[in-house]
Amino acid sequence: MVRSQLPQNSRSRQSMTPRSHSPRLPVPQVLALATIAAVSFAVLLSCAQAQVITIDTSGKNASTADGKVDRRYEQIKPTNVDLSKTEMIPKTRIELLRAMQAEQGFAMRPLPRGHKGLTLVANGKLAPAGEPYLNMVVEEGLCAKPGDRVVITDVKFDKNKMIFELNGGPDLKHRLLRHIELGGGMGTAPVVQDPGTPATGSRLTLEFKDRVPEMTGKDVKALLAPLISFDVKTPIQAFTDTLPPQLKDAILAHQVLVGMSTDMVLYAKGQPVTKSREMDGQQPFEEWIYGKPPETVYFVRINGNRVIRLEVAKMGEPVEISTNDVVSGMMRTDGTPVYAKNENVRVIKEGDVESDPNREAAPAPPSLANPGETVGVDGEQKSTGAMRPVQPAKANPEYQPGVNPDEAQPAQQPTAAQPASTQPAAPAQSPNALPSSPPSSTPSSNFNSPTRPATLN
Repeated sequence: MVRSQLPQNSRSRQSMTPRSHSPRLPVPQVLALATIAAVSFAVLLSCAQAQVITIDTSGKNASTADGKVDRRYEQIKPTNVDLSKTEMIPKTRIELLRAMQAEQGFAMRPLPRGHKGLTLVANGKLAPAGEPYLNMVVEEGLCAKPGDRVVITDVKFDKNKMIFELNGGPDLKHRLLRHIELGGGMGTAPVVQDPGTPATGSRLTLEFKDRVPEMTGKDVKALLAPLISFDVKTPIQAFTDTLPPQLKDAILAHQVLVGMSTDMVLYAKGQPVTKSREMDGQQPFEEWIYGKPPETVYFVRINGNRVIRLEVAKMGEPVEISTNDVVSGMMRTDGTPVYAKNENVRVIKEGDVESDPNREAAPAPPSLANPGETVGVDGEQKSTGAMRPVQPAKANPEYQPGVNPDEAQPAQQPTAAQPASTQPAAPAQSPNALPSSPPSSTPSSNFNSPTRPATLN
């Protein structure tokens, strides 16, 4: 009876439990889904850890992906313009509008797009600066590069601010009206005709302490000088003024350096004679060629937007090849190159001197000579440090044994014909010394001695 009731009890329990209508997945699919979920979680965790960035709000030493910041995004040097303490009157405001409207200048820093834009405090600092400045350029886009010409298209006055719209401003002129249409039964038509072209301009806000003071157009241009230069310049002068002095001199001298951007190469050498695209393994690059024989020919290899290799071929001379990046260190705030990361840094111990084989001669080999001493072989003078074979000392033919008793006698070396004796040499006797007694044939001891009897009574 018990055996017959067990299946019935199991069937009764299965009937009492609610059935699930969801299909069951096979075991391989369950394992595959679990593996995908674990991998996704690991990727999200690694991304969360990789996005931890140290931010310096002061803008002096902001850290980017490699721990450095480009000098174009660093904090500016405050200006020193004498400003009046009286508030601006309406007449001066109209004169400033006439002086600054449609005025052209050259960008000294990257000008980002975006509704907020940059804020410059009069005789003060720039906000944002450092990494937030770089993030704004990356997120919003670039309106003008350093050296590009910009136009002030609109000037607005606030309580203590002057707002400048550059190259049309970052906002569309009809942000709201372009979405409104009016009409009747025959159809509708938009209120304004807007082709829908996106805005590519920038906004710059000049902020004062309490209110906008009395000033002239010359004072406004002096306050905006860290970001916009209104001097009359050529395009190459406007571009090189935004660069470090060493890089500026190289471009004005029409020299190409490894690490330059394509804009720098164009300003330094102009358009190349020919261009070619090739592959170096898995790395694509462009080869810009300047000059034709018998002139000096420059082969500029570019990867992306940077020069990675420079070859200079002159008639009758070997080809000069340069691959060391010398420009990236100039563009950094601390002067360190981009590629100098922690894994490539080696700590030099005290006394460990290393030389660059490309610029320095090889060190002299070790020598037993004293500093400043010359080493000679057979009367020939050699420079210090030269390694020569060791020469044995030669015998002096003028040496006569016994002529000078004080002179040390050279030790005679045993030869094969006369082997060295194993007995010790007899000591030399003085002419006044007494004759010594013959050695005893019996060994000496405390009890058997020549001066004592052999037996004791």
